Amino acid sequence: MARLSLSVVFALLSWRAIAAPTPLEKRAVSADLLAKFNLFEQYSAASYCAQNNNSTGTEVSCEAGNCPLVDAATTNTVVEFEDSAVTDTTGFVATDSTNRLIVVSFRGSRSIQNWIANFDFGTTATTICSGCPAHSGFWNSWQEARSYVVAAVESARAANPSYQIVATGHSLGGAVATLAAADLRNSGYNVVLYTYGAPRIGPAALSDYITAQGNNYRVTHLNDPVPRLPTLNMGYVHVSPEYYISSANNAAVTTNDITTYEGNSNLSGNAKWGLNVDVNAHLWYFNEIAACE
Repeated sequence: MARLSLSVVFALLSWRAIAAPTPLEKRAVSADLLAKFNLFEQYSAASYCAQNNNSTGTEVSCEAGNCPLVDAATTNTVVEFEDSAVTDTTGFVATDSTNRLIVVSFRGSRSIQNWIANFDFGTTATTICSGCPAHSGFWNSWQEARSYVVAAVESARAANPSYQIVATGHSLGGAVATLAAADLRNSGYNVVLYTYGAPRIGPAALSDYITAQGNNYRVTHLNDPVPRLPTLNMGYVHVSPEYYISSANNAAVTTNDITTYEGNSNLSGNAKWGLNVDVNAHLWYFNEIAACE
């Protein structure tokens, strides 16, 4: 969902539910968490760069110059993947010896197959939890990548048992990362999740299960339309909490610019914008996240 048609966005958001907000709690963020948001946004940005999707065994880099923190780290990709048969799920699994990380990063929408997955709004039963269906397109995207992502994580963890596993992604990539994190956690891995401008991934049974797993950092920005899709009255809710960025496009983000909201359907962060949308807000998360497109 990196590039969006405004007509499509308005049509979908016109379905927006009118509902009372769920209970929420506002919290400030620390400088340490802000630094992590910056780092993993850059790992999400790196998934848009072709050289990180088709050359396993190389360092992670961004020719657009939008991932300097990643460029400065000592990294190596365990697996890079692209062009999966149906959904074109794309990304990489990499080790970062500087920050002692194993990073699973998924790219946002770029291809026709990605957009078909985005608009596959039906739900599909999942193996994440009993009675927990997910958005069919997002679940199918994860299933196409699952075998080689899991194998890469197993290999990287065996070689680096003390490294923290992180799943991350922007837009569609954030949705896939959410499902990947939940699945890997169920397999016994301790996974921290960072998403940027991610859509809703399923109904309350699934989203609340993932929320209860913990270690979820769902970042939104101003009136980015994507986190409001699919809509509440289509039965979709979010993983909680939300970390809402209020600073303008092209502006540096400080701890004062981020507010934390709890609740799977809170209407106080990104959702408060209703039909007011700005596609540029979707493309700016700490920097130009899809610059490698």
